[in-house]
Amino acid sequence: MTLLHFWRTHAAEFATLFGQHVLLVGASTLVAICAGVPIGILAARRPRAGAPIVWLANVVQTIPSLAMFGFLLPLPFVGGLGARVAIFVLILYALLPIVRTTTAGLRSIDRVLIEAGTAMGMTPAQLMREVELPLALPSIVAGIRVAAVIGVGTATIAAAVGAGGLGEYIFRGLSMVDSTVILAGAVPSALLALTIDGALTLVERALKAGRVARGGRRAVVVATALIAIAAGAAGMAYMRPGGDVFRVGSKNFTEQIVLGEIVAQTIEARTSVRVERRLNLGGTFICDRAVRSGDIDAYVEYSGTAQTAIFHQPVDTDRQRVFDGIKRRYAESGLTLLDPLGFENTFAMLIRGDVAARLGLRTLSDAAAHAPAWRAGFGYEFLQRADGYPGLARTYGLRFAAPPTAMDLSLIYRALAQGQVDLVAGDATSGLIDAYGLVMLQDDRHYFPPYDAAIVARAPALLAHPEVRDALATLSGRITLADMRRMNRAVDAEHRDPTDVAREFLATVSGR
Repeated sequence: MTLLHFWRTHAAEFATLFGQHVLLVGASTLVAICAGVPIGILAARRPRAGAPIVWLANVVQTIPSLAMFGFLLPLPFVGGLGARVAIFVLILYALLPIVRTTTAGLRSIDRVLIEAGTAMGMTPAQLMREVELPLALPSIVAGIRVAAVIGVGTATIAAAVGAGGLGEYIFRGLSMVDSTVILAGAVPSALLALTIDGALTLVERALKAGRVARGGRRAVVVATALIAIAAGAAGMAYMRPGGDVFRVGSKNFTEQIVLGEIVAQTIEARTSVRVERRLNLGGTFICDRAVRSGDIDAYVEYSGTAQTAIFHQPVDTDRQRVFDGIKRRYAESGLTLLDPLGFENTFAMLIRGDVAARLGLRTLSDAAAHAPAWRAGFGYEFLQRADGYPGLARTYGLRFAAPPTAMDLSLIYRALAQGQVDLVAGDATSGLIDAYGLVMLQDDRHYFPPYDAAIVARAPALLAHPEVRDALATLSGRITLADMRRMNRAVDAEHRDPTDVAREFLATVSGR
């Protein structure tokens, strides 16, 4: 599929995501202008008072944007999923360039002009309004330009916390290992940044050349204020939770996106409840926090993951005992665990097929003797979880040539196939195992717990919509391991749209 064809076939979705991206950047930049210019004036006139604020803005710039989203998610008022936290983070990143350029612009004004205005009887407020701000305006616009361009790039990461925007295509493409989908988000994002940069550069040059009259400057200020009000109102509407909707979430890899679509389409097909998709949110902990806080109403979780990573219980290999235990713990938190979907997605310890054949490797115990000469690549969660690498290394005595490389789950299969690493922890249901000719080593010491997939939903949401619970119950036991692997392969290897893959599966399963 070419990029242009993708845009044509996803025109409505693209328009929505592009509009969300523009709104995120526009609203945050305009709020940053309203806050940053006064702070810059304060820093220019009273350096001691403004210095702590400028220092704080500098500190914010040193924090990676993804980490900033993580810090703010659990906080009240500004936290949670969606546009609210995204706009707040973008405002923080936009403040520093605006504050700095406002301060620099005001400090660069020739003192002779200030003294002349004072001699003419102008008050400090009149001097600021009629002399200093107009002269500093080119510098201020330069700061706004930098802030807006930074905002366009940072807003792509906001898709990880359910804020929408063009980043959804980028994250989706990464999970599908599909460069076309990545470019579908990256190219318009880059063009948007270049357009904003070019337009504001022209304004800045015109102001420096004195081609904008005083009345024009006032018109710019008034227009900016009106746009800020409009963007703020639109932003509030965008951030405000919808009316009577059921929000379906998912983690950030192919299987979860497909399952999220299956859940959403099942509700849409069998009920009149409006569904809002918040797919590709991030890892286990973001989704768990989201369903507990009410930012989403349901997502698919795995029993062993819930037992060890969410509830921090010791690893247990008894399937029914694990499921009953997490179902009880979810209920204590106001959440409902529905019956299993029918398949288990355990961790798959993978090596290349030619290596397995040459060395005669079938089990993890077999591989342990060769591991000291290998390089390993694992997902971020697997490196930290109780049922992940630390316990696996102890159980099998695994030692590698170097510490395992942390990488995104969407990249590990290709990295293994291309020889960049020699052993990875993937998903047993991944379609890329067969596509890349990989071999799954047997867990002969039964280290991993069971990982039965099941829907976790907010009990209040199900009580409010009993028809949703009935609809979701039709999925229990209907998705086999072969089904899931086939759907994953359709997305990952054949680069098909998860929405279409889910729709075709539901059409097939309804006839069984």
